[in-house]
Amino acid sequence: MLYRSMRGNDVGDYQFMGIDTAAVDNRWLRDAMQQQIPVVYFLGTSPGQHQPIIPTFIVGWHPERLRVQLAFGAIVGASAQAVLAEAPERRYALREVKARLHQASFRDAVLAAYGGRCAISHLPEPRLLDAAHIIVDADEQLGQPIVSNGLPLTKLHHAAFDAQLIGIDTGFRIHAPERLLEIHDGPFLEPGLKGIVGQVIQLPRRYVDRPDRDRLARPFAEFKKAA
Repeated sequence: MLYRSMRGNDVGDYQFMGIDTAAVDNRWLRDAMQQQIPVVYFLGTSPGQHQPIIPTFIVGWHPERLRVQLAFGAIVGASAQAVLAEAPERRYALREVKARLHQASFRDAVLAAYGGRCAISHLPEPRLLDAAHIIVDADEQLGQPIVSNGLPLTKLHHAAFDAQLIGIDTGFRIHAPERLLEIHDGPFLEPGLKGIVGQVIQLPRRYVDRPDRDRLARPFAEFKKAA
């Protein structure tokens, strides 16, 4: 299976072809459509950062408008050209792609706001950091992927936060359940967890990027119940 690459800055139905429809790049786009060859589409999520969408199919050729039409996601049991724009599998694939790229943009923005460091441990290794949602994105009212609803956390701290094993109050202070603090074993607990309890998390440089206190209040209330 042959994969070719494209670059863009938005997730949608169309990609510009430039000004010359006979250019080599556009000829292989037409070939990819006619032969149903999947391509790799690189979407810009932040300056210098791109997220691959694999596979992407060329499903429309519009030289009069200097555009090609794209379909995102695997197409099972049918050719690329056979999938209608409103077909359920195409809508599902596009929705999945948008959600995945939404998360990539959210992560980039959260890590950038905190200088690429964990808000709890200050670890400066982005490959070990997640952008944790304070309010889960399934919550339509408060779960938006904005920096004030995010915290850059190591994967371990992220899991602990989601499991109510670490709490962050509206004053940005770190809490842990008493049952964990009473355990005298393991480097994560001593001095790791015990050393940070009561401390204030690292905050972003810009005030507008700070964790939203109203959002923090909800998971902290759940933390106190679980503790």
